[in-house]
Amino acid sequence: MFSCSSVKDNPSEITYATFNIRLDHSGDSLNNWKYRKDTVASFIHAQDLDIIGMQEVLHNQLEDLKARLPEYAEVGVGREDGKTKGEYAPIFFKKDRFEILDNNTFWLSQYPDSVGFIGWDGACTRIATWAKIKDKKNGKIFMAVNTHFDHVGTEARRKGALLIIEKIKEIVGDKPAILTGDFNVNELSEAYKTLTTNSFVLKDTHKEAENTSGVNYTYHDFGRLNPDSRDKIDFIFITPQIKVKSSYIPKEGTKSDKHLSDHNPVIVELSF
Repeated sequence: MFSCSSVKDNPSEITYATFNIRLDHSGDSLNNWKYRKDTVASFIHAQDLDIIGMQEVLHNQLEDLKARLPEYAEVGVGREDGKTKGEYAPIFFKKDRFEILDNNTFWLSQYPDSVGFIGWDGACTRIATWAKIKDKKNGKIFMAVNTHFDHVGTEARRKGALLIIEKIKEIVGDKPAILTGDFNVNELSEAYKTLTTNSFVLKDTHKEAENTSGVNYTYHDFGRLNPDSRDKIDFIFITPQIKVKSSYIPKEGTKSDKHLSDHNPVIVELSF
């Protein structure tokens, strides 16, 4: 039967994740990346993730993931030189489904285009990588932003949050946007409140979800943290026109050979 509805009327249904994979660190012993890289790739395949914002990805880890995830493409650069040096905050996406219309990285600082610049009271160079994406299924355009906030600077986190909001407004205006990241603070922090109470409001997917499952924390230090000390510091934020069907935080493994990372990922089902 003929229908007047267009392809654009079909909503985009996306399985979206944020995941701090823990950098390749020699001091991690049996939790070192060389023992985890196949597990991480297998997990991404098993969850059938459409888009993933990752944090703490060094260049060799990026290459390992690209080799193991051939159906994905990625955008992002190393934070120290804007090329391959230092941690990336890459966005991986299924290349058969999504088309990147534009992408770039900016530095969370007073000078967003200054490569390697440390902003405000931050202890480290911090970045946000973004992509303007088209869903090939229906032509819908949205923005993905992925970041890793400073672990020391309160002002750096707050000002970084404001900078990201301004960039979303500048790049996609009122189109849907998704922000993933390790924010290094929980929902009681000034940075979280800046993101969720700004006039350009971003909503916490875990709170907006129709259904939640799994654990209620993300950072566990490879299972070493006392359960009472574990906190949710990884978030996925969305603009209000996006609906959240579910949010899932998988529980970490109980043995070193079962750990994906020192963080649990957050996985959400989005619709817009």
